[in-house]
Amino acid sequence: MKTLYVLLCAVACAQQPAGSEWPHHGGSAAGTRYSPLKQINRGNVTRLRVAWSYKTGDVSDGTVGLRSAFETTPLMVGGVLYLTTPFCRLIALDAETGKERWSFDPKLDREKPFNLFVNRGAAYWSDGRKQRLLYGTLDGRLVSVDARTGKPDPAFGQDGYVDLTRGYLEEFPQSRMGLTSPPAVYKNLVIAGSLVSDGDPRGPAGDLRAFDVRTGKEVWRFHTVPRPGEFGHDTWAADSWKGRGGTNAWSLLSVDSERGMVFVPLTSPSYDYYGGDRKGQNLFGDSIVALDALTGKRIWHFQTVHHNLWDYDLPAQPVLIESHGVPAVAQIAKTGFVFLLNRLTGRPLFPVEERSVPASTVPGEEAWPTQPFPTRPPPFARQSFKAEELTTVTEESRRECRQLIEGAVFGTLFTPLSESPTVLFPGTNGGANWPGPSFDPETHTLFVNSHDNGMLLRMVKRPEGSVVPYRARALSGSDRFWDSNMYPCQQPPWGHLTAIDLERGEFRWRSTLGVFDDLAAKGIPPTGTSNLGGSVVTAGGLVFIGATNDSRFRAFDKESGKELWVTRLTASAHAAPMTYLGQKSGKQFVVIAAGGGNKYNRTFSDELVAFALP
Repeated sequence: MKTLYVLLCAVACAQQPAGSEWPHHGGSAAGTRYSPLKQINRGNVTRLRVAWSYKTGDVSDGTVGLRSAFETTPLMVGGVLYLTTPFCRLIALDAETGKERWSFDPKLDREKPFNLFVNRGAAYWSDGRKQRLLYGTLDGRLVSVDARTGKPDPAFGQDGYVDLTRGYLEEFPQSRMGLTSPPAVYKNLVIAGSLVSDGDPRGPAGDLRAFDVRTGKEVWRFHTVPRPGEFGHDTWAADSWKGRGGTNAWSLLSVDSERGMVFVPLTSPSYDYYGGDRKGQNLFGDSIVALDALTGKRIWHFQTVHHNLWDYDLPAQPVLIESHGVPAVAQIAKTGFVFLLNRLTGRPLFPVEERSVPASTVPGEEAWPTQPFPTRPPPFARQSFKAEELTTVTEESRRECRQLIEGAVFGTLFTPLSESPTVLFPGTNGGANWPGPSFDPETHTLFVNSHDNGMLLRMVKRPEGSVVPYRARALSGSDRFWDSNMYPCQQPPWGHLTAIDLERGEFRWRSTLGVFDDLAAKGIPPTGTSNLGGSVVTAGGLVFIGATNDSRFRAFDKESGKELWVTRLTASAHAAPMTYLGQKSGKQFVVIAAGGGNKYNRTFSDELVAFALP
């Protein structure tokens, strides 16, 4: 009977059109966020309507405890939608109706001092008979759940759980370690990064690990801060590698299933803004690292920031594409750069120049003398600021911002922070952030949403005996370079959606992304807004994106950049959408999580919304 069931499932799946499901967070293991579906297209997108919505009940505005961030991108496999909530619950919905089938609760301790309640989704694995959903929790557990029943897999780890913190937090009991992004799956391995503390130089390592998907047994481990005898160890002065925190992959990994390679976007070593206690280039901080997916052995790496002093992580999933006639990987960065590399060797497909950058004036600090600058494509985000570029959108905003910059230094990209207030672009959220761009294979175009939020910080000397001698401090309640209304302090536009031709390394078009309703009511043209989320591009000629801090969900013409459709949501959608075909109705659905809140607004929600043609 079981054999017959498997055969029937195989036949049904074979009859489904290509792209009818969404089995990975990024659509595919390559992270392209592309769908070949075209039922919804340029000609009919204005007819989109809400097909169903679902409220998880997991939301917190921070009045009691922490704030929530609903950043999930659901999966759709076999007519079932799988999503995670900010409280780390896993929920299965009927993909046609949004009706709940089951939910699983790992019982997260909501009293613990996390940064945010957040979880971005799960990974799916099947051997044709068993189906498993694998995801992490804020408190550092890797969970395997039966996709049919919603029950933990008793054969995986300890009753369905693997403790990721074992061997890591014992030395640093006051630190935190979790997993907020979906792991990657290759064959029978689940490969996981982690979220670790980055506020102190010492803390749990950001190692990458692979586990047997059936048993939970660790198969390999890659040291992101190289140990003695390992490649890159000599980029850490003296014993600065010991107990070094950060250098982790808190975002999404990509897998080249054909070649057995996993691509890892790593972040800055701790502490983010001072590196006097970690002199050197600091590999593999802020590097794209290609590993053998079966063994965890390094194949190549490319470092995008040397000796990071700005919290310029690689926050987004590497995108695996074909470009210039070779397998390639496109990596966007908080800095506003796109690095386009040969996927097999790590060599840049456009020249990357090592350019001299300013030295640090902070005692004890040794900024790296050069940084890598891609010659193409051009940066998609602002990288400098001048006093004459101060905002004029309102007199009140200009007055507030003028006060903020009194006595400030205006740096350019890679100017180290000093003891004087310093304005730098991009800010700590970019540029770009997760979940990265979408890629259209038909036109070889990368679609990147970005915002121009600067940072305003100064380095402050700490008392004798402190963990680090200097820390970065904001001049007011936030390190963002904006006023009390969250209007950025420079002239708009403040947010963009940019289409980048990766064959030529040029922009195809740029569109202003987002609107402040109160400014629009005064007759001010759309300014763009802060945005945190991502896009999906389809064969129907559309780019769908929420992300913006204005509670909107939009569709753009992928050829021209013209906004074709916009609708208002209950809250801003700081997540990436996904799309699939209903198995029964044959309808194409587009789904987005509207959670609001996060770092940019005070409207919180828990709603998952599905759109379809009537």
